[in-house]
Amino acid sequence: MINREAYKLLIEELKTTNTTLVAVSKTKPAEDIQTLYELGQRVFGENYVQELVDKQAALPKDIHWHFIGHLQSNKVKFIAPFVYLIHGVDSYKLLQEINKQAAKNDRVIDCLLQIHIAQEETKFGFDEAELEQLFSSDITSLSNICIKGMMGMASFSDDKEKVRGEFKRLKSLFNQYAQLSFANCQLSIVSMGMSGDYKLAIEEGSTMVRIGSMLFGSR
Repeated sequence: MINREAYKLLIEELKTTNTTLVAVSKTKPAEDIQTLYELGQRVFGENYVQELVDKQAALPKDIHWHFIGHLQSNKVKFIAPFVYLIHGVDSYKLLQEINKQAAKNDRVIDCLLQIHIAQEETKFGFDEAELEQLFSSDITSLSNICIKGMMGMASFSDDKEKVRGEFKRLKSLFNQYAQLSFANCQLSIVSMGMSGDYKLAIEEGSTMVRIGSMLFGSR
């Protein structure tokens, strides 16, 4: 059941900071997505490839589908024809596969690099050394991808200062590389913050938040 009032209030709040809302619709039925679509939402985030493929086929074609889960290389081909932005790119190998599948579809696919900022070991992403290595590699040869920014997930913690520190670290890394000017590297997006911590994330420089339970209810 969509919380229409929460959606309207959130949109007004995000307008003041020009922050993009990714409505996280994983496991939710197409009818709920359609309801939010009719309220004006066009950006939706999905975690599972098959679910995303099914929903893309069933829902309006002007939706911007973001893939926000952990993406396996062998699944890229299924979403390459239509995906708008891939959030969780956590290896050079995955970037190469996205580039390959984008070329097959005569597209350039926008990507965000996932940075490991949480202290929990379960989170995926580049660390600082791997990020430096990536940008020192032959990344310009991947002409069918465009790196648009970085994303990260903070620790699942009630310690707000710990979470704030992790967001600060991601923004600092973004700032470090934001001046790069390759044709396929145009950093403008900082994707961090979810239902429980998006206000902190925006304070620390997020330009895109991923919010699900606040809009769709708990899973």
